[in-house]
Amino acid sequence: MNKLNKETSPYLLQHADNPVHWHAWRPEAFEKARKEDKPILVSIGYSTCHWCHVMERESFEDEAIAEYMNTHFVNIKVDREERPDVDQIYMDACQVISGSGGWPLNVFCTPDGKPFYAGTYYPPKPHMNRPSWSQVLQSIHRNYLDRRDVVLEQADKLTNLIKTSGRNLLEDDVIQLNLELSSMDLNVIYEAMLSKFDVAYGGFGGAPKFPQVSNLGFLLWMSDAYDLPEAEKHVHFSLEKMIRGGMYDHLGGGFMRYATDQAWKVPHFEKMLYDNALLLRLLANAWKVSKKDLYLEVIQQTLGFLQREMTGPDGGFYAALDADSEGEEGAYYVWSWEELEKILGADAPLVAGYYGMRPEGNWEGKNIVWRPYTGEDYIKGREIGGSEWEEKINSARALLFEAREKRIRPGLDDKYLLDWNAMMVSGLTEVWLATGLEEARDMALRNLAFIEQTFTGKHPKELKHVYTDRSEEKDMYPAYLDDYAWYIDAQLSGYYLDFDTDRILQASRYSDYLIDRFLEPETDLFYFTSGEEEDLPVRRQDIFDSSTPSGNSVMARNLLRLQLLLDKPAYRELAERMLKRVLDSVKKYPGSLCNWAIALFEASLSAKEIAVLGDTAGEEAKEILARFTPNMVLMAASAPNKNFPLLAEREAPENGVYIYLCKNYSCQLPVSKVEDLIKQLQVR
Repeated sequence: MNKLNKETSPYLLQHADNPVHWHAWRPEAFEKARKEDKPILVSIGYSTCHWCHVMERESFEDEAIAEYMNTHFVNIKVDREERPDVDQIYMDACQVISGSGGWPLNVFCTPDGKPFYAGTYYPPKPHMNRPSWSQVLQSIHRNYLDRRDVVLEQADKLTNLIKTSGRNLLEDDVIQLNLELSSMDLNVIYEAMLSKFDVAYGGFGGAPKFPQVSNLGFLLWMSDAYDLPEAEKHVHFSLEKMIRGGMYDHLGGGFMRYATDQAWKVPHFEKMLYDNALLLRLLANAWKVSKKDLYLEVIQQTLGFLQREMTGPDGGFYAALDADSEGEEGAYYVWSWEELEKILGADAPLVAGYYGMRPEGNWEGKNIVWRPYTGEDYIKGREIGGSEWEEKINSARALLFEAREKRIRPGLDDKYLLDWNAMMVSGLTEVWLATGLEEARDMALRNLAFIEQTFTGKHPKELKHVYTDRSEEKDMYPAYLDDYAWYIDAQLSGYYLDFDTDRILQASRYSDYLIDRFLEPETDLFYFTSGEEEDLPVRRQDIFDSSTPSGNSVMARNLLRLQLLLDKPAYRELAERMLKRVLDSVKKYPGSLCNWAIALFEASLSAKEIAVLGDTAGEEAKEILARFTPNMVLMAASAPNKNFPLLAEREAPENGVYIYLCKNYSCQLPVSKVEDLIKQLQVR
């Protein structure tokens, strides 16, 4: 029988009524497979995955297919966001077998969990050189019965490959590498990225088009450090193309996961928390540099989206919104021409033209809302003034949003993930520092309090990965590397919300715990799991920066900051060893390791160490932090503090502040005005 009805994951609950006898990833499933000598099918997806829904409708709800699965396999359903450790292992297997991956991910394993075959979506009937799901099941069943020795041999080979995946990208001879040469390395990385610029549509490469936030962040860093105007230009060009495309929700705010075309027009309609967290951080930094009104507009609209649709009652952020509603991808977001005429009346042709919408539709007979023109360009030659146009388009946008709110909404994945929530804390903090929007600060502080209340474990340094309002203690899986890394990042970013030094000390304590439980001394890199898990066939390390930066690259940057804040050389020494291990691979594959490239930047160039002391230290520090100053650490306090090197042995004036700057292994005389500090910072 199907055993998912008592699970808490929204994705697993979606499958609780399937005729397939699904198990969750629990010991009883493996015991059943061993006892009955059956292969295991591990089917992995997530609640907002369009093709996961399609395969469920076509195959997992089919009684005949389900009967075959139940007879010949032990079937396990996994939520990839709840169990990323399981997903990573089997995604590696899929990529080894097929050269690609994605979700739904369907993996066939021996009873001890070793994979021997894997693929993604399979249709109910053969289509486009893809076998049907029934054909796959029958072939696997026959091979497991008749060619067991081959199956077991392949399972062992695949498991060994997964164990060593990524290690061939690591440099063994770390003694010969020298970070002092990395300004040259940074240029190699930049030149490699330059060759991938999409000069027509922004971003990198062709379709499908992902935001690649770390890559754009690296360009901002490089532009500031080396006076590379073309790098900054590509960031702004890419962001504007992305924002004007259909990937951005022009009516409700917030970004969708990626675009299926090169021009950013056609989105994959799901909205993920992590994308919006990372893009908010990038937009805040881009706004610091440019003060473009478009960025501030998008930031404010995205904050509204988060408050309205993604925030739980206690300040936590939900994981995602589905791409589908009423069983159709994008149905909530697209428009027929008849709907536009009914809602907008006589203004429909004018407004629809601005949003790239047409009577025949601009996508599969319907209309995606996007902005192929700027308002200024669009009204040229039309008998309408700028102020009248602004009033008209704002009114139309409100009418369309109001009408859309009456539709059946996409499904909400209402689980809370520690790493994604922590990412949002850092994104919101950066928004507040850049723009002064108090709602961003309030949301960040409330979310930090939610994290501390919800995700802390019985041991003071143990964290949990996932929580829903349906969770009991047994459902709260131990935190993974990414959870710890992003929570440490959130604590370090969150320090700037209130200058509470306990946040820095907390970041240090969790870093020490991570080093003790997750670090492999042989490679100087962190495992994804603590090693206490008993239900995984492999313990693996991940270094790639994909849709989110890897936990290892995030930790390298955390350790560099903590060394400056606490004067603990061991932190920097470990960060440098990590960077030396991956340096050669970063130069070869910068697009896949770009957060590592930023860490390399921070390690190789002298940091700007700033201390602000005095009765208005917080206010002056906020003004400093509102500027784009890469590779800077700052502390602020009303009086010296011997526990923190930046605040120790400094003098605070009776009134006002003293601002201290150290860089390039030398310290400047203190100044009392932010503009004087800026002049010091401009001296290279």
